[in-house]
Amino acid sequence: MIPSSSYNEGEILVGAPNYPNWLSFARPPTIQSDSPRVMAYIDIHLSSFCFSLCRDIIDHRDILFISFFNNNICSFIMNIYSDTSHSTLKYLKDTEVNIINLLIMMDDFNIRNWSWDSFFPHHSSISDNLSIIVDSFNLDLSLPTNSIPTRYSDTVDESDLVIDLMFLCSGSSKLNNHLIHPE
Repeated sequence: MIPSSSYNEGEILVGAPNYPNWLSFARPPTIQSDSPRVMAYIDIHLSSFCFSLCRDIIDHRDILFISFFNNNICSFIMNIYSDTSHSTLKYLKDTEVNIINLLIMMDDFNIRNWSWDSFFPHHSSISDNLSIIVDSFNLDLSLPTNSIPTRYSDTVDESDLVIDLMFLCSGSSKLNNHLIHPE
């Protein structure tokens, strides 16, 4: 519920928030049960890069595949939500798409693994599928300079998690050079 001047209890938010200084990208649903679970906001000052949603290449409710142009070179960014059954990763692994110039792939992968979560001492077999996908796109995991959780548990007995990940184009000078701001 969001605050309202006409109803003290608040009103139900329908749709995604829009901001005047941001371009918003979300895949339109084809049917009610196909509502997207990812969205991206891009600062309008970057609009000269001609960002565009590329549903002709990847059309999935949990993947935003966005192109942009820089110096007449088409590059891509990918925003992903992987549910607990990892259907998005299965889709990417089974879909043979030859994508070059993917600069960044990020968001909620719902995978715990010792490689990126120092408080989780186990290897997850599903992370092997993620590694295959990451390798096929020529990306590398970018570890933050500060090691903090990306999801905080509301339950006392559950630990905080590192499930939001960022992968950058291999050889990027920005690898392992980002910071996560705690919520």
